[in-house]
Amino acid sequence: MRIISIKRLKEFWEIYPDSEDACQAWYAEAKAATWKNPAEIKERFGSASILKDSRVVFNICGNKYRLIVKINYSYSVIYIRFVGTHKEYDAIEAEVV
Repeated sequence: MRIISIKRLKEFWEIYPDSEDACQAWYAEAKAATWKNPAEIKERFGSASILKDSRVVFNICGNKYRLIVKINYSYSVIYIRFVGTHKEYDAIEAEVV
């Protein structure tokens, strides 16, 4: 999958250094993935939340942080829409960001 953009992850782990390994691991796995639908994501990431409008919420660092992506399955592109703490996540609308 092509991921747009890792810059958001890098900016996040610079603020929260404990998230760097987990963010890099997610990035590497997502980049190597060939997900065709949400079910394939759930097979690998059972705790991921599938939302409408092709959005998926991933737990990072054992649910300490949240990552929201929008996926275009036809073109194999993942757009990073949000990465933040649980408190920041609770303050947004995950289906809108």
